[in-house]
Amino acid sequence: MKHTLLIKDWLYSFLFLLFPRCCVVCGRSLVKGEECICTLCNLNLPRTNYHLREDNPVERLFWGRIPLGHATSFFFYRKGSDFRQILHQLKYGGRKGIGAIMGRYMASELLASGFFQGIDVIIPVPLHKKKQQIRGYNQSEWIARGITAVTGIPVDTEMIVRRKNTETQTHKSVFERWENVDGIFELHHVGALAGKHILLVDDVLTTGATTAACAACLAEIEGIHISILTLAIAE
Repeated sequence: MKHTLLIKDWLYSFLFLLFPRCCVVCGRSLVKGEECICTLCNLNLPRTNYHLREDNPVERLFWGRIPLGHATSFFFYRKGSDFRQILHQLKYGGRKGIGAIMGRYMASELLASGFFQGIDVIIPVPLHKKKQQIRGYNQSEWIARGITAVTGIPVDTEMIVRRKNTETQTHKSVFERWENVDGIFELHHVGALAGKHILLVDDVLTTGATTAACAACLAEIEGIHISILTLAIAE
């Protein structure tokens, strides 16, 4: 056993020399046991801790719009912050594994608060099939996979589809964002979710327009309860 561990350590060191792993935030080399971000950046991650607050700002975005259970975002997405690299590399850098890693980190911290209690299924906010083909994956699905690895709650990627390929929301006004996502989602197999508690997962929350449009579509299901979790929230 000891001999096997020594070989594994040697192989790890050798592979690290050939393919050094770096923190996505600060660029420093990661040590054994660190994934995606280094320990220092993990400690300095601008967490919202909204899951510990009733009627937090994320929940207020959805008041009166959907049958809301609870909602939160893991960290603040701030313009100019190095932490924006987490989302940038996840969405545009082809590094889908960042989603699963950050999903695990997020779920591990929220687990003790009871945030996931009673949730039956996780649904990642879908991309349009053309956009997913170009990107190669749905970043929200990979975040959801990380959450599942910690909670054991199943992920469903077929219950709701994005039927319209909308324009980017980046430079749109609040009104234009809400108008841009009107009617873009479509439900499949509605009866399977009747009376269920769904966790809707997305990467970043800005005005909440896209997430709310997806949640509103799900809200048509009889007896549904919806909770919302995003990796980040824009400030």
